[in-house]
Amino acid sequence: MRYCATSLLLAGASILSRHSVLAFTPLSHPTSLVRTSNTSVVPTGRRFLATPRSTSTSTTRTMATKAGVATPSELASFVSSAGSRLLVIDVRHPDPAVEPGDAKSLAVAGFPDKTKSYRPMAINLPWSRETNQMDLPENVAKDTPIITHCGGGGRGQMAKEFLEKNGFTNVLNGGGPKETKCWAEYGSK
Repeated sequence: MRYCATSLLLAGASILSRHSVLAFTPLSHPTSLVRTSNTSVVPTGRRFLATPRSTSTSTTRTMATKAGVATPSELASFVSSAGSRLLVIDVRHPDPAVEPGDAKSLAVAGFPDKTKSYRPMAINLPWSRETNQMDLPENVAKDTPIITHCGGGGRGQMAKEFLEKNGFTNVLNGGGPKETKCWAEYGSK
């Protein structure tokens, strides 16, 4: 199967097919692209060549994981080195009317509850999509090891970046309950 680069308007896009993923970058001149099963297209000079690309989901980070979410090994190392200083910040919203998607993740893993020893080192500071911010943790040193998380990793990443912009220096995005390997590392913290 051949694709004409000019007809695809190559703006750094990826083409998803039933059998493979093609990733390519724009060139200043039209060129032909060749797709074969389980290959990706890479530029070499003025031509694109297809090279094998793994489509395995058995890697430490699956394709469904959002950008910025720590891998299970990164998280395990972070939790281990943090010890009792670890603080988990749950940025999900307690009102499903405000964040309808949170109802689904809350069914998998609820909010911190110190009275039941469920995630005793965790606090809930909801991320606001309207203001693109959240409350800052009170009485917490700027070098405290912090894991942010939400329903899937997107707001956890925004919260991580927000905390870093406000001087916190040791922050990791732990994703959400659907990252079961990650959740197992800090879900009891």
